Amino acid sequence: MKPIRSRSARVIVVAAAAGSLALTGCSKDSGSTKDESKSKKDAAAQSTPVQYGDAAASNGPAAPVPGAKNGGTINVYMQSDLSHMDPGQIYVSDAGQFSNLIHRGLTNFQEDDKGNLTVVGDVATDSGQSSNGGKTWTFKLKDGVKDDKGNVITSADVRHTIERLYSKVIFDGPTFVQTWLSGAKYRDALPDGPYKGKHLPDTVLATPDAKTVVFNFTDPQPDLPQALAMAGYSIVPAKADTKEKYDKAPAALGPYKLAEYKAGKSMKLVKNTNWDPKTDAVRHQYVDGYNFTTTIDQPSQTKRLIADQGDAKNAIQFTDSVDPAQMRDVITNAKVNKRTVKGYQPYVWQMTFNLDRLKDKKVRDAITYALPNQRMIQADGGKYGGELAGGLFAPTLPGYDPTYDPFGKQKKPNGDPAKAKELLKEAGVAKGTKLSYAYSNTPRGQKQMVIIKEALNAVGFDVQAKEIDRASFYEQIGKVNNSFDLYMTGWGQDWPSPATVVTPVYDGDLVADGGSNYSHIKDEQVTKGIDEALKLSPEAAAKKWEEIHHRIVEEINPAAPVYYSKQIQLSGSNVGGAKYSTESSYIDINDLYLINP
Repeated sequence: MKPIRSRSARVIVVAAAAGSLALTGCSKDSGSTKDESKSKKDAAAQSTPVQYGDAAASNGPAAPVPGAKNGGTINVYMQSDLSHMDPGQIYVSDAGQFSNLIHRGLTNFQEDDKGNLTVVGDVATDSGQSSNGGKTWTFKLKDGVKDDKGNVITSADVRHTIERLYSKVIFDGPTFVQTWLSGAKYRDALPDGPYKGKHLPDTVLATPDAKTVVFNFTDPQPDLPQALAMAGYSIVPAKADTKEKYDKAPAALGPYKLAEYKAGKSMKLVKNTNWDPKTDAVRHQYVDGYNFTTTIDQPSQTKRLIADQGDAKNAIQFTDSVDPAQMRDVITNAKVNKRTVKGYQPYVWQMTFNLDRLKDKKVRDAITYALPNQRMIQADGGKYGGELAGGLFAPTLPGYDPTYDPFGKQKKPNGDPAKAKELLKEAGVAKGTKLSYAYSNTPRGQKQMVIIKEALNAVGFDVQAKEIDRASFYEQIGKVNNSFDLYMTGWGQDWPSPATVVTPVYDGDLVADGGSNYSHIKDEQVTKGIDEALKLSPEAAAKKWEEIHHRIVEEINPAAPVYYSKQIQLSGSNVGGAKYSTESSYIDINDLYLINP
């Protein structure tokens, strides 16, 4: 799911300890405000297995939103630019949210009013037909799907989309389908992608006619329809592909297209007149367009939306949350609180260790014990921002164990400095040892940096904080030879399966520039366990995933669990159709309209 500002679009945090019930900026909860924060019960409701839809479920148009009207422009507030617009590079949540406005894939997630998800055919006629014991998947393409230039989408475009992911043009997106098709070293199978006229053999990827695409795997891949629904596998028409330049000017298959883009400042989307709602079972095209401003920080977004004046009445927070310092102003004002969407995200905030640099587990454990988890939650909105994490599996995952807490954070939610110092002494770490900590230049990242620096300096380190621009944060820490000892990351499942957490983040075969194995963990037992679990049914695999999870957290500790993430976002009073999306873990971008266009 993907990181917060996170990988994954689903997809990066219940009161667990003293202080967790207090709103940010308050010494205690006065009891005058109804507690509407989301709990683990809500999270469990979001772990319902995804259903696969047939052709009837995949037919457009999408079910109308009650009361929706056409016209007007929605203003979008963001505090920095999108990480990527090229689908193949999209594995971060803001870009994933954007993707549903302009991109389309073979499949997509359809969400009902209770948040239950069904995979339906998007460009395909259904969610896919499996054969050969689940090793072969066949997709037929819908009639009438075109890009914004009017070019009809064919199987050749789907082949091109998959094959370009093998080239060096793409370095920052998901790798599920490529590795399932060609193994961990998939780039070796087609190093130049389709750009020099070569293709994957038909025994791997076949396009027998203009309307048919066939995937052939060596192992059963029951989750393929869900993987293909990720933004990272959206269609890139062969005629429109400009390689590296595509990231700044992508073609559109969705209801909107890019009309204007000013890097680091703004972006304008307008209606894509070549989008046919009869082919789309998920999206709508109620508003005329979206005006993005990518220079409005989180406090300013919140302040404008609370005031609800002028253009702010037609505005939304895209992937940013309510400013923690203004949380009380939002929650205690019924008219403002009414304009919020709240949900339990699938993300776990974790302090990731660069194992190439922090090789001593005692040091990693010491840092884990020293971290003041609850203080970090308080800085991110208190009970509305997150909940204490015991492990690296979020409560939104099926089979989540709420009792798992190997570092005793429930008893000592703000850390155990004495234990940390004891471990550092055993490890022979000298006082004043430097630690290079990379952080994102966001309000959340800056607040976390202050807390982390103070806590780790208190146990004897000399923390050197290194600021990285938000838009390139995951790209920078995703370099294998980066110069940082540790960095805070957020990760969430790409769909409700531990496979989408363990595999991309902890598989030793996936250590590579642009990969998601940020800790560079290479443990044979973990990698072997992943291979075994992936060949089992979800039910049979559950125990194996839990064994792997315990080994990662307790015996290796490549990343210290900090907190499970929650979401609360504001929109203007003239925005209709606003609700929390289980699929994106943000405001549902598919159903928005203006009440008075």
